[in-house]
Amino acid sequence: MTRIVSVILCTYNRCQSLAKVLESIAASKLPDSTEWEVLVIDNNSTDQTRDVAEGFCRRYPNHFRYLFEAQQGKSHALNTGIRESHGEVLAFTDDDVTVEPTWLENLTANLFGNEWVGAGGRVFPEKGVVFPPWLALKGPYTMAGLLVILDRGSEACELVEAPFGANMAFRKSMFGKHGGFRTDLGPPPKLRGEDTEFCLRLMKARERLRYEPSAIVYHEVPANRLKKRYFLSWWFGHGRVMMRLREKRPPKWHMPYEFFSIGKRIVGLMPYGVRKWMRAPNPQGKFFWKCWLWMTVGEIYESSRLAFEGKRNVVGPLASKQPAEAETGQGSR
Repeated sequence: MTRIVSVILCTYNRCQSLAKVLESIAASKLPDSTEWEVLVIDNNSTDQTRDVAEGFCRRYPNHFRYLFEAQQGKSHALNTGIRESHGEVLAFTDDDVTVEPTWLENLTANLFGNEWVGAGGRVFPEKGVVFPPWLALKGPYTMAGLLVILDRGSEACELVEAPFGANMAFRKSMFGKHGGFRTDLGPPPKLRGEDTEFCLRLMKARERLRYEPSAIVYHEVPANRLKKRYFLSWWFGHGRVMMRLREKRPPKWHMPYEFFSIGKRIVGLMPYGVRKWMRAPNPQGKFFWKCWLWMTVGEIYESSRLAFEGKRNVVGPLASKQPAEAETGQGSR
C-alpha cells in the first residue's frame, strides 16, 4: 500500500539557507512504497525565496510545490501548508537546517500505525560552532533548547516534553481532531511557541508522541544568537507565552485573577530568583538565573496586560463604564 508524506517548510527572507535545506531534503532516501512532497510556504519574503523554491519545483516536479501565504505570521503559513498537503503524515522542519538523507523516513515510519500520532527527532548544531563560556548546553543550567538543540539520547521512547518545530511530524488527522496552530503565537512579529503549544495540546488530550533519535537535523546557530541579549529577550517572551497558555480563570472578589498572579511573582518569585542569581556558583548558573528573572518579568508584564483587559470587561464594581470601547489584546482567550 502506498504511503504519502508531506514536508511543510515555512520560510521568510532566508533564500540562501532555504536552498541548503531543500537540497538536503531532495537527497532523501525513502522506500518505493512511500510517496513524498515538500511544500515551501513563502510568507511574504522580499528576497529571492520564490526563485529558489521554483527552481526546485522545476528540478523535482513530482516532489516540490511552492505556495504563497500573504497573511504575515508563521502560524498562518503552517496552517496553509496543512490545508494544501496531500500526505497522511505531515513532517515539519525549518528554513535554517539541513537534514540527513534518512531523516524523513525515520521520523515518519512509525506514524502509519495506531500506536503513535506524532514524533520528534534530534536536533544538533552545525559543526564548527564555538559556544561562549557563560552558556551551558548540559546540566541544570542548560540553554540548549533556546538554540534549537535537542538530544534525549539514542533510545526511542515516548515523549513527555514537546519536540521542536525543526524536527517533528504528525498524522494529518490530528489537525482535524485538535485544530491547527494558534495564530496569536508564532513569529513574526508575535511571540514564539506555536509548535510547543500544539504538542502540549496533543499531550493534554493523551495522544502519544514518539521520540525518534534516528531522525536527525542540523540547525544553524548564527552569531547573534550567541549573545546575552538574545537569551534575555527570548526568556522575557517565553514568560509572556506561558501566561497566554494558562487556562483563563474567573474573577476573584470582583478582580481579574491575573492581579493575584502578579502579586505572587513580585512578592515571592522575584526575591527567590534574585537570591538564586546572587548565590549561583559559576557564570553559567548566574546567567541561567538572570534569564529566569527575565522570564518572571515577562510573566508579570503579560499578566498586567491581561489583568487590565479583564478589568475593563469584568462584571462587578471594577467594570468599565464603557465596555464597548474595551480593546481585546491578541493574547485573550
